[in-house]
Amino acid sequence: MSGSRVLVVDDEPQIVRGLKIILRSAGYEVESAETKSHALALLASRPPDVLVLDLVLPDGGGVEVCEEVRGWSRLPILVLSAVGDEREKVRALDAGADDYITKPFGTDELLARLRAVLRRSLQAGGNPSVEIGDITIDLADRRVSRGEEEVHLTPIEFELLRVLAQHLGRLVTHRQLLREVWGPEYGRETHYLRVHVAHIRAKLEDDASRPQLLVTEPGVGYRLRDGAN
Repeated sequence: MSGSRVLVVDDEPQIVRGLKIILRSAGYEVESAETKSHALALLASRPPDVLVLDLVLPDGGGVEVCEEVRGWSRLPILVLSAVGDEREKVRALDAGADDYITKPFGTDELLARLRAVLRRSLQAGGNPSVEIGDITIDLADRRVSRGEEEVHLTPIEFELLRVLAQHLGRLVTHRQLLREVWGPEYGRETHYLRVHVAHIRAKLEDDASRPQLLVTEPGVGYRLRDGAN
C-alpha cells in the first residue's frame, strides 16, 4: 500500500518526527497535526487514506476524534496508546478505531498494523464467506466448515464468530461483542464471552490451550486473525 496518504495526529514532536521518517521510508505520504482541531480541519479538507491517532491531545482526546470521524467516514484509524491508557484505548475502539499500537512501538509492528488496517479497508465489501486457512465461515448460510467437515456451533457461538469474522484481523472489544450478540443492555458480562470463546476454540483450534486463530487481547477483547497478522 505504498503511496497511501497518512495523517499522523500527535503533539509529541519526537514521535511525529520518528513516524514521518519511518512512514516516508516505507513509501507513504505523511501529513501531521498536533491538535484535535487541526486534525479535524485536515480530515475535512484533505482526507487521508489512514489516520494514525494519539489518544491524548492538547485540546481533546483521540476518542472524540474517532467519534466525530465515524459520523461521516469509514476511514481506517490506528490508535497510538501509552501503556497506562487502557480505558481510553477501549473507549477508542468502541468509538470506531480499527486497531491500536502501544508506545513505545517497533517499526515492523507499526508498519504491519498499518498495512493490515489499509488492507481490510480495501477488502471491505460484505463478502458472505470468510476463509482462514482450512476454515470457511459462510455468513449467509450460517455454516462453518473445517476442511471437508462441517463444524457444529450453537447459535450464540456462531453469532460471536460472525461478529469477529466481519471484523477479521481487527480487535473487537468485550463491550462491542456483548452488545452485538446479546443486546444493547449488555456490556460488562465478560464471563459470557470467556465461556463461549473457549467452546469455539475447542472446535476450531488445533490446540485450544494455545489459540492461534481466535486470540485474546488481555483486558480489551478478542481478535480473529486473518492469517497475515
